[in-house]
Amino acid sequence: MSNSRSRKHKPQHSNAPSRQWRRMDLHLHTPGSNDYQESSVSYLDILRQAEIRGLDIIAFTDHNTVAGFATMRKEVEQLLWLEGLNRLDLEEKRRLDEYRRLLDKILVLPGFEFTATFGFHILGIFPQDTPTSFLEHLLLTLRVPLESLKKGSATVGATADVLTAYRVIHEAGGIVIAAHANSSNGVAMRGLDFGGQTRIAYTQDPNLHVLEVTDLDKRGRYTTRRFFDGSKPEYPRPMRCIQGSDAHRLIRENPNSKQLGIGDRVTEILLREVSFAALAEVLKGNDLSLTRPYRGPATPIDFVQLAREEGESIVQSFHTSIAQRGGHLDRVLQDVCAMANSNGGTIYIGVSANPKEKPVGVRDHSGVIDRLQNTISNRFSPEPNFHIDSLPSQGNQIVRITVQPGQEAPYAIDDNRFYIRDDTETSLAVRDEIVRLVERSLGHTAETETPEVLPPLPPIGQLQPQIGAPSMVDPTVVEPPRTGVEIVESEKRQGTYYHTVRDLRNGSLIKNVTRSSARKLWHYAITKVESGTPKPAEISWQGNIAVMDVRRKNDNVWYDLAMRDGDTVHYFYGVTDSGLNDNWLALIEKAQ
Repeated sequence: MSNSRSRKHKPQHSNAPSRQWRRMDLHLHTPGSNDYQESSVSYLDILRQAEIRGLDIIAFTDHNTVAGFATMRKEVEQLLWLEGLNRLDLEEKRRLDEYRRLLDKILVLPGFEFTATFGFHILGIFPQDTPTSFLEHLLLTLRVPLESLKKGSATVGATADVLTAYRVIHEAGGIVIAAHANSSNGVAMRGLDFGGQTRIAYTQDPNLHVLEVTDLDKRGRYTTRRFFDGSKPEYPRPMRCIQGSDAHRLIRENPNSKQLGIGDRVTEILLREVSFAALAEVLKGNDLSLTRPYRGPATPIDFVQLAREEGESIVQSFHTSIAQRGGHLDRVLQDVCAMANSNGGTIYIGVSANPKEKPVGVRDHSGVIDRLQNTISNRFSPEPNFHIDSLPSQGNQIVRITVQPGQEAPYAIDDNRFYIRDDTETSLAVRDEIVRLVERSLGHTAETETPEVLPPLPPIGQLQPQIGAPSMVDPTVVEPPRTGVEIVESEKRQGTYYHTVRDLRNGSLIKNVTRSSARKLWHYAITKVESGTPKPAEISWQGNIAVMDVRRKNDNVWYDLAMRDGDTVHYFYGVTDSGLNDNWLALIEKAQ
C-alpha cells in the first residue's frame, strides 16, 4: 500500500471545537399529506413549532409528493415579489419577516416519503435549493402516477422496487433513509415471518445511507441499532440509525398517543456547519458516533459506555492499556489485523469491557494515537484501512481505532502472522482460513458474494434456499445458524481424531483440526463430539430443530443446537444470539 493512503488516517479528533451538536427532525409531514391531522395548520406554524422544540434542521417529507414544500416556497416567493413591487400590506410584511427570521434560523430541506413496492417507505432528502420540478420528475421516475403527484397519499399502487428507489434517490444527490425501518412499512420487516435474503438486500444496499428507527433511545440486546451494528454475519455493514418524529400534527395530542408532534423524536448530529453538504457528509460517512438520540436536558449519550454495555463482539473489543509489557500492544494489533481480515470493527483503548468499571482512560491520548499510527503503518503488510481518534467517557479520554473491512486480505503482522475474528475471540488463522482470505482477495469467491453481503452457507440438504435476486423466503424453511461451528467429519489416525470444522459464520471448512490444536470454541465442540453426540431419539425436537444446551457467562449466552435434514442430524455448537434468525429465536424463547 502506498504512503498516500496512510496519510488519510492522520488523527482527526471528533470533539474538534469547530463542530457543534445540532438537533434535527428529518421526517415531518405537512398539510401536503392527505392524512395530515390538522388541516388549518400553516407552514409558519410548522416552522414556529420547530423553533420551540429547538430544532436546527428539518425536512418536509410528505407522502409521494413535494406539494407541501412547494406550497411554502411559492408563498415566500409571492411575498418577495410583492416586496419588490413595494406592494406589501402590514400583514404580508409581518409574515415575510417571520419567514426570513425562521428560515435564517432553521435549515428546511425538501424531500418526500416514497412508497415502494410491497408498501415499504423510503425518505429522500435534498438540498434546500433543489427545484420542486426536479423532485416531481424523480417521483415520476419512481412510477408514482401523475394523477397522484399532488395528492400526498401513502397509497399509490404499483411503483418502483426498494433497491431501484435507493439508487435513483442516491444518484440524484439525495440522502436515502429507510423510514421507520423497524416498524410498519419498514424495510427491516420486523414481525414478518419471511424475507431473509430480501431483508439483507434492503438493509445492506450501498445506496442506502441511514435507517430511521423508533427504538433508538432504548438499550438491550434486541434493539434495532444492535441488530445492524455489523456483528451479524448476514448483515456485515454497520448501519447508522437515527430517529425522526414522522409528525402528522404540530403537537402530540396526549402523552399516550402514538401520533407524535414535531420534535417528539429528535436526533443530534455533530456538524462543522448547518448545511445540506455537512449533513450529507456525516450521514453518508462511517463514523456512527456523530449522531445520537436527543434526550432533552438529560446527560448526552456516552458512546464508549454504550459500546461497553453492548459488550465484546466480532466488531468490537476493549483494552485497558497498550503497554508493551504484558503484551497489551500486541493484543491490540492482533484485533486490528483480525478485524481487517473479517468484517472490520472498533477497538477502544483505556477502558475494559465491564460497563460497571470506571474507565482508566489514556493519559497522553495524542501521543498514543501517533504511536499507534506509526506502529500499524510499520508492522502491517499491507497497511489496513483504519482511522484513530479519541472520545470522552466519564471524564477520561478513550482512544478509538476504527478498522474498515479490508480489500487486500490477508493482512499480516510482521509479514507472517495472520489473525481472524470469531465472535469475541481473535485467533491466529489456520491454513484453510488463510487460503479463503487469499481467494476472497483475488475474487475467486462465489458470484453471490459482494463486499456488502456475505455469501450463503453451503447448502444443507434442501433446507438452504437458493440464492439469487432478493425474494420473499418461504417461512417454512429453516436455515442453519450463522455463528458457532459444526463438526462435519471426524477421522481417527494413529490414535488421534482429526476433524473437519465448518465455521457457520462464513461457511468455510477447516480440515485436520485436533483437540489439542483447536482454538477455544472448536475445542469445546470437538470435546462434545468426541464424548458422544446425543441420539436423535434423546433430543426434544420442535419440528426439525432443537436446543440441546444453553451456557451462560456474565451477559454472554451460547447455545448448542440440532437440526434434522432427512435422516441426517446436524449439531451446532457455541451459537450466539447474533447468529439466530426468527425461527431459531422463537425456539430459544420457548426453551428459556
